[in-house]
Amino acid sequence: MISAKSSGERRVDRAANRRVFADAAAMVAALTPSYPVYCLRPQILRRQAGLFLEAFPGRVLYAVKCNPHPRILQALHEGGIRHFDTASLPEIALVREQFRDAHAYFMHPVKIRPHIKTAEHVYDITHFVVDHMDELEKVMEETDNEDLTIFVRLATPELGGAYDLSQKFGATPDEAAALLRRAEKEGYTVGLAFHVGSQMLNPWAYKKALEMAGAVLEQAGVQIQYLDIGGGFPAPYVGQPVPELEAFIEQIEEGRRQLKLRRDCVLMCEPGRALVANGCSLIVQVQLRKGDRLYINDGIYGSLSEPALIKIQMPARLIRSAESVALEPEAGTLKDFTIYGPTCDSFDKLPTPFRLPENVREGDWIE
Repeated sequence: MISAKSSGERRVDRAANRRVFADAAAMVAALTPSYPVYCLRPQILRRQAGLFLEAFPGRVLYAVKCNPHPRILQALHEGGIRHFDTASLPEIALVREQFRDAHAYFMHPVKIRPHIKTAEHVYDITHFVVDHMDELEKVMEETDNEDLTIFVRLATPELGGAYDLSQKFGATPDEAAALLRRAEKEGYTVGLAFHVGSQMLNPWAYKKALEMAGAVLEQAGVQIQYLDIGGGFPAPYVGQPVPELEAFIEQIEEGRRQLKLRRDCVLMCEPGRALVANGCSLIVQVQLRKGDRLYINDGIYGSLSEPALIKIQMPARLIRSAESVALEPEAGTLKDFTIYGPTCDSFDKLPTPFRLPENVREGDWIE
């Protein structure tokens, strides 16, 4: 377990971080925390890593930006993950300093110049992504090693993800083809990358994006060494079941077979939430109840920012210290509660309700 704490609670947190509990209810019974707490389940993280490594026909990179906590990384590493999608120099340092056998890839399309140089010279990073000719020039100017791999990030159309990741980043097909040709001309190993969007529920989106990638490769006339299909693999939420991983793999395999790739081309993916969403949870405490409104000690400016951004409904259950167990009431005793965070900002409100026992009160915890 990990606490999201104030500076005045560091001593309590250090002690808590050395504790292992059977479940969240046991943690609440032992610590009765007044601050938000993250509960990690390393065995689930290890299992998810193993499942992905077994199912995906290529190289699996964990998207560190999804959750960069060292204990998360440790559990995934124990599960077999050795490659990491990193978006910043601190993420690169975190991975390379924690694991000697880890490989980090600098996969942010817009990089700070000194960070490029440090990534190469201090952390031996040899894989960089670009989506614009000026960024390619920047990488060329800031690196000395000619044995680099340059990925070109291709923008994809809106394909039905929770939010589109090609509005901000990604080259058009014409731009991508030109970038591939230029990178190859400069002597770099080349790869093509894309991202279909976060929390993608449509397996066919990967096949569609691969069709676009094929057209770009035909236009560029370049043989790539790497094909990175990005992340987007979903996690289940309330009212939002997800297809089995095999359904995504089937579409990816079918799309790849249509491409004229060299036999040794490495297929890559960058899962984030699909690896870690079920391996951790957040414990918050009810500070006040006003009818069907609950005020808790975390909100959209803290750990609950994503529900506000993409309007996913998190699963929620009540924990009451007096019983030291999670309440499992009959369905008829549940009701919807509007959830407000701790700040004075009226926007600090979750867009979807928590369905909880109707007798929830101040001092209760919610997982």
